[in-house]
Amino acid sequence: MPKLNFPLQFLALLVVLLLITFGLHILVLSARELPVLDNLIVRSYVVNGLLAAIIFVLLFKFRQKLKNQIGFLFMGGSLLKFLFFFLLFYPAYKADGDMSGLEFGAFFIPYAVALFLETFYTSKMLKNLEVDSK
Repeated sequence: MPKLNFPLQFLALLVVLLLITFGLHILVLSARELPVLDNLIVRSYVVNGLLAAIIFVLLFKFRQKLKNQIGFLFMGGSLLKFLFFFLLFYPAYKADGDMSGLEFGAFFIPYAVALFLETFYTSKMLKNLEVDSK
């Protein structure tokens, strides 16, 4: 199997990790006899995956031109994710006046998985830039 280029490695691993996490998440909810596809869980996995993919691909695309600002752009990406949370999820989660642990988990679990992978690959990308510039 040919080796994937760096952004495709990230995207493939992101999809695989989010699918595995989603499956485990659903399995745990089902085992506890909790609502499985409730709390916008599917939307959360999709939105977090898409945002992580878009942010990383943009960081990779502009890595040479804006290499001194990658950290700030990465933080801007996190700000964008929070904006999407407050626009797409928070109103539904707070509709009953309270955000339950299930609602929090439905958003935070895919957010954390995507953020971890995005951070790891961005760090790897920056190390590669450092090595290439020497």
